[in-house]
Amino acid sequence: MTAADTPTAETVPVRDAHRFDQTKLQAWLTGQLEGLGSTLEVLQMRGGQSNPTFLLHSGDREWVLRKQPPGELLPSAHAVDREFRIQKALADTGVPVAKMYLFCDDRDVIGTPFYVMERMRGRVFENLTLPDLSKEERWAAFDSMNETLAKLHLVDWKALGLEDFGKPGSYFSRQIGRWSRQWEASKQREIPSMDALMEWLPKNIPDGDESTLVHGDFRLGNLMYAPDKPKVVAVFDWELSTLGHPLADLGYNCMPFHTTPEEFGGLKGLDLAALGLPDEKAYIAAYCERTGRTPFDPTFYIVFSMFRMAAILEGVYARGVSGIASNSTATTVGAMSKPFAERAWALAQG
Repeated sequence: MTAADTPTAETVPVRDAHRFDQTKLQAWLTGQLEGLGSTLEVLQMRGGQSNPTFLLHSGDREWVLRKQPPGELLPSAHAVDREFRIQKALADTGVPVAKMYLFCDDRDVIGTPFYVMERMRGRVFENLTLPDLSKEERWAAFDSMNETLAKLHLVDWKALGLEDFGKPGSYFSRQIGRWSRQWEASKQREIPSMDALMEWLPKNIPDGDESTLVHGDFRLGNLMYAPDKPKVVAVFDWELSTLGHPLADLGYNCMPFHTTPEEFGGLKGLDLAALGLPDEKAYIAAYCERTGRTPFDPTFYIVFSMFRMAAILEGVYARGVSGIASNSTATTVGAMSKPFAERAWALAQG
């Protein structure tokens, strides 16, 4: 076993369900990926509930590969082509993203479409209380997250040639329909709160419509911070990105203020001031100041985001049950769909 084959804190040996012909991959990369040597070693990254992610090592160079998972997929899910396109388009906008190198849609290479991107170095925080940082650094880390989201929503997507990246307008109507269908397609059990939300949401869409680039999964765990300061250097996992309503992103980003530490590591019930973290009101106010938005009631946007999250988690749970999940914790993580739906319905009821 070489050093590159040795699992680390962020990698594991390639899981059986995600093995592919590495010889074919190396042959396809040869002549296209600058710096590729005569050997190629592959490990699987621990993250990536949806699209399996791998660390490629050749000589003294490293890259990251993301691919669609194997098996039958839900319509429009696991869109690695969109991930590649949006990150490539954002390269010079000020939104921090990894550099994109190659995209392959030839399934004969490793079984599913994939792309290769820059191997980023930095820190990824899953714990929202940021225990390894000082109080001052925690506030700065949340502020950098807020700043990054605002930058994304201020991007001129038409100037980037992304007019066809989504359908401008009526975002919530379309998304409620989409995630209702996804829920029905992947559900493993009956959750009455989901039925109630599917009825409540279409009737409570706020007035006004707008379109920006949206990430779709904008949260602390999908950000990489610099090794030496609390500043975002990369945003990952763009699978759900599209043209949509910016407050859907913000509502999703604010979900942890409404869930407890036991519910997916939320912040509800914690002394945020003592931790050096902003509360929801301050966080939203900072976003509004950066984007020039007047204050608003965030309830609908958070309820919608929790409903959508419940539908996504049920898909993760379904893949875990079927044995094709890209992460060994899929069934545990996916089981959180029920508490998310119940918390969303409670919030909707006031």
